[in-house]
Amino acid sequence: MKAVYLVEGKRTPQAKSGLDLKDVPVPYLGCGLIRNIMDYTGIPDDAIDDVIMGNTGAPPKYPNVGRVIALEAGLHKKTRGHTVHRNCASGMEAMAEGYLSIASGRTDLIFAGGVESMSQMPLIYRKEMTEIFVKLMKAKTFGEKLKVFSSFKLSYLKPIIAIEVGLTDPFCGMNMGLTAEVLAREFGITREQQDEFANRSHHLASAATTSGRFKDEILGVMVGSKLDRYLTTDVGPRSDSSIEGLAKMKPYFEKESGTVTVGNSCPITDGGSVFLMASEEAVNKYNLKPMAKMLDYHFDGLEPERMGMGPLRAINGVLTRTNLTLDQMDLVEINEAFAAQVLSVRKALKEKSFAEKFDVNKAWGDLPLEKLNVNGGAIALGHPVGSSGCRIVVTLAHELKKRKAKYGLASLCIGGGQGGAVVIENLN
Repeated sequence: MKAVYLVEGKRTPQAKSGLDLKDVPVPYLGCGLIRNIMDYTGIPDDAIDDVIMGNTGAPPKYPNVGRVIALEAGLHKKTRGHTVHRNCASGMEAMAEGYLSIASGRTDLIFAGGVESMSQMPLIYRKEMTEIFVKLMKAKTFGEKLKVFSSFKLSYLKPIIAIEVGLTDPFCGMNMGLTAEVLAREFGITREQQDEFANRSHHLASAATTSGRFKDEILGVMVGSKLDRYLTTDVGPRSDSSIEGLAKMKPYFEKESGTVTVGNSCPITDGGSVFLMASEEAVNKYNLKPMAKMLDYHFDGLEPERMGMGPLRAINGVLTRTNLTLDQMDLVEINEAFAAQVLSVRKALKEKSFAEKFDVNKAWGDLPLEKLNVNGGAIALGHPVGSSGCRIVVTLAHELKKRKAKYGLASLCIGGGQGGAVVIENLN
């Protein structure tokens, strides 16, 4: 297997659904990132082999958004492009496919990442209403049309919210928030601990924004209904967050006895991210200066109702594959779907009795907060589902570079009962 280099990684600012990025067409959450990296590296437009993009809410106007992004970015028409879907880890799945393609010698240059406009996920007509539309199209006479109209009921107009359906697991019937409640009970994660972790996320992300810590990884986007305003920072982190304020929020998923709230969960978010991935031959040919090496990745599965523990199994797998230890990881990014979920993973990494419940037969050790999500995480920054798997690696690579640290680990839970993880090595 050949070495796989991460030449440059970029992301858009992220914004809560319905806010600053709501009018940005989905391809433009990705094509600007690619164009920026192409211009920065000076690689010819016809040199890119493939563009692989993660996306979960496939926009009807842009089928196979990976190919659309490739063309919108000005790449040569011969450049392949496709779209992948592994729920929350779609962006990481894109990187995994890019890794395999380059490592096996099939390709030399690939853009891999993810885009998601959760603002633009549609409302869906109910089955009864769609049947009326079909019958109306087939009706030929006024009398036939009138007969169809007479069967209409006002309740048929109540829409189905696509994003709400998508966040509910079809196998166990639980939405993602309820799976976090399961872990909070089983691991003894209190409401106070969850709120403290959420508060930490907001303050770290706000500090990173204010200090310009994200400046190198974020590429601004034109926003607004007329695309006439330039957005350069994330819309979500709250510098005025407080534990007292978070404590006032009521449980959202289990109303009576729950501990998971909208305050200690990630918000629904829009955004995009991408990496230019390269073989050693391409690095030498185009005189590239990579940020990092992608050493390996691992995906794993578990029961959907405990999907939040996916990172435990994925981290176990990728550390085993790379023959590295948790202690050797200088920085770790775990996507903050829910505070309860990240805290549960930390506990199981440290305590073998918890790890064994998920068929992990060792305790990898303590994961100090000083190494974890050091610039905040998805509770503050948001979780654009198709992008996050790549976004956490982008953030990780840039922070390793700033600190001149060596190894980084990125992981996330995946709706449906999976986990994904990637290990990278900084080259700066």
